[in-house]
Amino acid sequence: MKKHLIEKAHLNIRSLFNPTPLNYHSEFSTKYNSNVWLKREDLTPVRSYKIRGAYNKMVSLINKKDIITCSAGNHAQGVAYSCNKLEIYGDIFMPKNTTKQKINKVEKFGGKYVNIFLEGNNFDEASFIAKEHSLKNNKELIHPFDDEKVILGQATVGYEINYQLMKHTNIDYIFLPVGGGGLAAGVSSYIKELYPNTKIIGVQPLGAPSMFEAFRQNKVITLDKISTFVDGASVKKAGNLNFPICKENLNDIILVDELSICRKIVEVYNEYGYVIEPAGVLSLCALDLLKERIKNKNVISIISGGNSDISRIAEFLRKI
Repeated sequence: MKKHLIEKAHLNIRSLFNPTPLNYHSEFSTKYNSNVWLKREDLTPVRSYKIRGAYNKMVSLINKKDIITCSAGNHAQGVAYSCNKLEIYGDIFMPKNTTKQKINKVEKFGGKYVNIFLEGNNFDEASFIAKEHSLKNNKELIHPFDDEKVILGQATVGYEINYQLMKHTNIDYIFLPVGGGGLAAGVSSYIKELYPNTKIIGVQPLGAPSMFEAFRQNKVITLDKISTFVDGASVKKAGNLNFPICKENLNDIILVDELSICRKIVEVYNEYGYVIEPAGVLSLCALDLLKERIKNKNVISIISGGNSDISRIAEFLRKI
């Protein structure tokens, strides 16, 4: 991705909110015998990084015609927020199993500018219906990850990391969650150009390994079935634009099971008061899986989102 386009996206994002914190975590650093920083994307106005790509895409639209999007929740909130900000009307398609908390947030952020449709049993089914609706009604589709301007918006996470820390400190590892690949493509393309020796590791749920399998087979593939437990990172197919960028810039992709995710959600809530959604703790689970590799290293984990519905706590506890 071209640096000047990422810098332009950064200026767009700054009109919405200040850079999210990049905090040194002393307790994690002691636990893993390393230096650990957390990039807190759960502290954006919509509690996830998705607002970056959504707004950067929508602010670029030549006219203010109605739009359509599909999302398991966080991208929908980013689009809804952008619709309200830019006074653009949007139809937002979400899977039927989307948590009530995320639906309520979309309604809150979008106000009169959004209509919500609950369709399909997962993101991919809802996405198919949204695309049909887009073609039938001649409305622009705002894809949650397979879009250049969305990727550029997500790349601003890497832009901030550079100016907050990497200009001053050598970073050995960056861990980030992977679903369709928007965040991974954006951050890795920016950071790798500046710091080719920094290892960027993607972390994907074991139940939805679309990018992992794309890496293994060296092509974008569609999984037959997936688990939607990690709703923010569960897609059957990685993005066509995202895959080649990730393939070039990610050093590895690792998979995390549901038990590890649940344990980490409970751990960070009990010990640090963080309310983090399943996709948001994937990068923290990587600290456990690669604890021998990161000893005496400088590490950044990107917490991608904090839209966790309290009603799921019992579900998390049952799996431990």
